[in-house]
Formats: sequence, C-alpha cells, structure tokens
Amino acid sequence: MARSSRLPPDALQPYLLDVPHPRSPRWRELSSQPWPINWKALFGNDHPVEIEVGFGKGMFLMNAGATWPGANFLGIEIERKYVMLTAGRLAKRHIANVRLACTDARWLLKECAAAESVQAVHVYFPDPWWKQRHQKRKLFTADFAGQCARVLVAGGTLHFVSDVEEYFEATCAILAEQRVLRRMPSAPEAAGFSTSFERKYLKEGRTIYRAAWVK
Repeated sequence: MARSSRLPPDALQPYLLDVPHPRSPRWRELSSQPWPINWKALFGNDHPVEIEVGFGKGMFLMNAGATWPGANFLGIEIERKYVMLTAGRLAKRHIANVRLACTDARWLLKECAAAESVQAVHVYFPDPWWKQRHQKRKLFTADFAGQCARVLVAGGTLHFVSDVEEYFEATCAILAEQRVLRRMPSAPEAAGFSTSFERKYLKEGRTIYRAAWVK
C-alpha cells in the first residue's frame, strides 16, 4: 500500500504553538521571558481548555478533539517527531480544536498557563525515569503537582494513568499533598478513549492504574 503524502508545512502551522524548546541553544534566554497563553486568542473562542501532557502519537487528542467540539485541547510533547506526526493527523481530519506545543510541560504550566484557566489536565503513562541520573526528567514532582492544581479551575479534574504500580502510588502520594485537590472514589475513563500505550499494554495483559482528582 502506498504511503499517504505528507502535508505541506503551511497546513500544519495552525496546529503548532510557537514556544521555545529545551534543546534550543537559546532555551535559557527564551524560557526566562514571559510567554503567557491567551486561550481565547489561541483557539478563537472561549470554550473550556483541557491539556494533555506527553501526548505521544496523539490518539487521545484526536479522539477527544473530534468527539468534543465544545472543548479546546492543548497537547504538550517534548519530542518533535510526535508533534509533527500528530499535527499531520489532525490536519488530515480537519480537527480544529486542538493545538500542540513542542516543549517542556513543566515549564509551560508554570510560565504560560494562567491560574484557574484549565478545565482538565490529562497525564497518561509518563516515563517513571527510575535511574538516579534521570531524576531531573521525572514529571511528577511536588512543584509539577502544584502547577497542575494552580491552573485548574474550581471543579476541574486531573487525570493520571500508569502501568507501573510503584510509580503510580508514589505519584498519588505527591498529589495527596495538594490540599485543594480531592481524589475521586473511582477514576472515569476519558469517554473510553485510550492512548497507543494503553492499547499496547492491555494486549500484553498489564494492569492499568488510573486515578483522578477534582479541585
């Protein structure tokens, strides 16, 4: 079967948020400057905004964006190849309510997202980064948990899913320290949408751990 042709860069540009990347030689300079995101200007409307951190191949964003046109979605992914892959898929499907940022999610939440401006934060299968030399790459720290709580509106939800029980429990303990967040008795699946990782892990018979907190 012939591969589908790639879309020209101009077709992908509307989906891409102009933000600095940590591997840029100007990262230290650019990331220290103000980068406030105006959600209404970014999406062209004032619909509720949801953020997915580390979207990989973009399966959740594509399904959620297509199913919920009354919401806006920002995906944050540090790997450019996945950002461009997802942008192409969104463009081919004409999904207009999704934007993508190729950067460090910890920086974006802290420096770009206004307090109490996000309806939901989705974090699915983050890398646990077990090795000591990789600890600085670990996503869920007390600071990141605090930023998730800060950006959520009252009644907003943080969704977290992992296939690693030890990492899942450690993350839940970190989030338990956020007094403004209340863990829900059961974690709802996002309208049955799964990520590429979840489909893969379920086929392998792995246990999936999920939790959600409401502000």
